[in-house]
Amino acid sequence: MKIGIIGAGHIGGNLTRRLTALGHEVAVANSRGPETLTGLAEETGATPVTVEQTTRGAEVIVVAIPVGNVPHLPAGLFDGVPESVAVIDTGNYYPQRDGRIAPLEDGLTESRWTERHLGHPVIKAFNGTHAQHILDLPQPKGTPGRVAIPVAGDDQAAKQVVRDLIDELGFDTVDAGGLDESWRQQPGTPVYGQSVEAGAVRDLLAKATPERTGDFRA
Repeated sequence: MKIGIIGAGHIGGNLTRRLTALGHEVAVANSRGPETLTGLAEETGATPVTVEQTTRGAEVIVVAIPVGNVPHLPAGLFDGVPESVAVIDTGNYYPQRDGRIAPLEDGLTESRWTERHLGHPVIKAFNGTHAQHILDLPQPKGTPGRVAIPVAGDDQAAKQVVRDLIDELGFDTVDAGGLDESWRQQPGTPVYGQSVEAGAVRDLLAKATPERTGDFRA
């Protein structure tokens, strides 16, 4: 599968490592230019590209950058990308880092906000996953206690593509509902940052409340 990854930080970098190891064709970009990704490319076999090139011909696109940087992506980046292409949003809103984003503080889910800026439907996944666990915790399907990742989104076909890819990476998934329900896995919720099996993920999602603590307000 041809996969474009925007962002080569902890999550984007480790997804690049795992996906290339599984045989996927990965193009990866960061904000500093492909020449700064030589080390990751040599390590993994991924192709370093510009941000604009990540979406060309990709079957799956991963957006793994700070929420505050989403509006600064190149204009028209997703123009011409078929709606059938699954776009994974891994982002989280941290006002101390991203600055105050009023719609998010007023209750709009992070991924809905990101979706509107991208102009393409997104699937929320990996936002509460510890980056190192992407490398350390994969297990074969059917392993008791296999770690599960919540996946939220409106497009059922795209969601299934993402869930299948996560299964291939070595994790179970839990359908966390539509994108407007993705607040249940945002920072400050019970499931955020947890590496637990599917039943526990479902329980933690159900316990979430929409109120955000003062820690997540600018």
